Amino acid sequence: MRLTVVGCSPAWPNAGGAHAGYLVEGERGRVLLDCGPGVLSRLRAREGWPRLDAIVVSHFHPDHSGDLPPWLWGHRTGPARGLPAPALWLPPGGHRELGRFSDRFDETFPVHEYEPGVAFAAGGLIVTPYAVSHYDIPTFGLRVEEHGSVLAYSADTGPTPALAALARDADLFLCEATLEERETGLRGHLTSAEAAEASASAGARRLLLVHRPEELPANGFEVAHEGLEVQL
Repeated sequence: MRLTVVGCSPAWPNAGGAHAGYLVEGERGRVLLDCGPGVLSRLRAREGWPRLDAIVVSHFHPDHSGDLPPWLWGHRTGPARGLPAPALWLPPGGHRELGRFSDRFDETFPVHEYEPGVAFAAGGLIVTPYAVSHYDIPTFGLRVEEHGSVLAYSADTGPTPALAALARDADLFLCEATLEERETGLRGHLTSAEAAEASASAGARRLLLVHRPEELPANGFEVAHEGLEVQL
């Protein structure tokens, strides 16, 4: 598998940045994990109109799903008319959430709702969603596997034991680290120290922080940047 970081900003964009979007390419297909604002534009700059097998959405906060409507209208009235649309894999209740954007998604995309802990195939990759802890919105970390290689993506989450299973022995763990170290209490995000603790508990081989404001120091951790490519 090859990972390309298309966008990795937190809820507000880093300067010149795009929100969450991680392109995973395997032997038989291409899958995008999350589709936040700016992601479609970045992909279009690479290839005119992105040809994907699937888009998998971790949750419906706008910084992770906001480019779905532009993708829809690109297929219906824009430059993607006549091109095959990627399958949309959504959290439970996702059809209802899509309806808040438009009632045209089912006419344009193959739309599926995944189930917690149940693996599904997308673009030749095996994806398993794990429920994580992000305020009161259903949110799922995504474990992606092909030929024994494992990529784990935390999505947005506070501390939760689910991260240990999600990233168990992963080759690469994309883990959010939105908060300053001094922030404590009940919240829906992690500090970099908590991300490191989750990665170590899972036995992940490499930790890459995402969803991190550029204003916060990295404290010696590896932080994702747009355009980064990693071969697994």
